[in-house]
Amino acid sequence: MFRIIRLPSLPATLRRMAFLAMLAALQGCATMTAVYEDFPSATGEQEQAFEQNEFSVARGEDIIGRLRYVRLEQGDTLPDIARHYGLGLNSLTAANPGVDIWLPEDGKRLILPHFFILPDTTRKGIVINLATMRLFAFKGTGDSLTVATYPVGVGTEDRPSPTGQMRVERKAYRPSWYVPASIAKAHLKKGDVLPAVVPPGPDNPLGEYALYLSAPSYLIHGTNKPASIGLRASNGCFRLYPEDVKRLYGITPAKTPVNIINQPYLVGLRDGVVYLEVHGPAEELDQDELDKVYRKLKAVETASGRPLDWNKVKQVLAEARGIPVPIFEIRPGSASKIMEPTEVRHPTELRYKPKLAELTADAWSVLVAELQDETDAAQLAAIINHQGPHIPARMVSKGFGYQVIAGPFSDQKEAREIIRRLKMDLELDARLVEPARR
Repeated sequence: MFRIIRLPSLPATLRRMAFLAMLAALQGCATMTAVYEDFPSATGEQEQAFEQNEFSVARGEDIIGRLRYVRLEQGDTLPDIARHYGLGLNSLTAANPGVDIWLPEDGKRLILPHFFILPDTTRKGIVINLATMRLFAFKGTGDSLTVATYPVGVGTEDRPSPTGQMRVERKAYRPSWYVPASIAKAHLKKGDVLPAVVPPGPDNPLGEYALYLSAPSYLIHGTNKPASIGLRASNGCFRLYPEDVKRLYGITPAKTPVNIINQPYLVGLRDGVVYLEVHGPAEELDQDELDKVYRKLKAVETASGRPLDWNKVKQVLAEARGIPVPIFEIRPGSASKIMEPTEVRHPTELRYKPKLAELTADAWSVLVAELQDETDAAQLAAIINHQGPHIPARMVSKGFGYQVIAGPFSDQKEAREIIRRLKMDLELDARLVEPARR
């Protein structure tokens, strides 16, 4: 009999995923600034669609977009919600502390943080802020300035993304991936032999579009692992959702300047109100960037001739929700112009949500695990179902508990490849299930 496992006994990789999810959820405390707590709809009506990526930038202002929320429905996961609304998983979890990534509560209101302070740098070409895991592509100048913005996945702590001034050296549609020696060596240690070149297709981690940067070995590209957008998960490159990199590829010519920065603290002005946006927990404070923010706020205080509420500033720094929070009115009464979050109608179907084909007895499948706890099984199935390339997985109730089964697969070869991937990526020991005899 295949062994029964509980969540605490799951492999180290899955325990780390659960721990990271917990950390992401705890980045902000439960006492978010009152302006965003228990908020009503600004109009009492639900929006059906809104611009997620492209915005005009008003002269003299630093903030684009607005805050929204959606009511969750049964079967939603945060990666599916994030992709549907053009957000990274990092921003969605930070804005909604305590919400389960894989099994969120049905009916809960989920903040959609489509509200951004632009990076404090020249608004030209492409700007990537590592701290916010967000890319900004600027076009035009002055009164005709526009910006397209997309969430990105960036490098891990072991393989961090670079910072500095670069440019787009060249572009490629359906690129081949020439596997770096360091990555091949790391995979070989796990018993996974990579080819020298991975051709275009579902197994290519570069996706369908790639922009090669002037810094050797670094690219802005698509991905076959969309659930990693908004995470520190790459080998140093910058991943975008497939649909986003296609848009960026189309609007970005070669030689476009690319400025990669790391600004976790952002100050911005909109409609006479000063906002502060903070990313990352207090233990990761960047003192140099923090000093810059304090100098900006002191300058605002001096210019206005009125004292800032420094206790409120400290609160926003401590909560680090990744959302612009109003901290100061340049003109008394201007706070009335703050836009209340609006409700978005839940879509009939979430775009790009993984679909499951019917699992029949005459198909090849893989038994991933048997668990006693329903929540553990449902969570594991959701995690596997969001691997890339897609691994269809589901929870099946059995008399002794619950099974997590991956499939259906077309043949034994495909099923065995899934077993290999589950071992390499998630440290799971799965078992082949042959089709029933006809």
